Amino acid sequence: MSFINKIKQPQFFANFLKIAIPFFIIVTIVSLLMNSFSDIFAGNFTEVTNLNFNNGKWISFFGIKIAISIFYGVYVTLKKTK
Repeated sequence: MSFINKIKQPQFFANFLKIAIPFFIIVTIVSLLMNSFSDIFAGNFTEVTNLNFNNGKWISFFGIKIAISIFYGVYVTLKKTK
């Protein structure tokens, strides 16, 4: 079945969201832990915010994760759709 035909199926976007949203959440949490592990567990959330989100850093922080989540969600959903 072609890409267009799979997207036209009614369950495609529901299945896509079931995959992409949890993947996005997991990638975001892992990324925050990798970038700011000691600050998170020390309760120094001001430093976590400064390091990851202030001065427009949130755009690249979330932008990359959204793009990867969309790609992964579409890939897996297309692979599993019959």
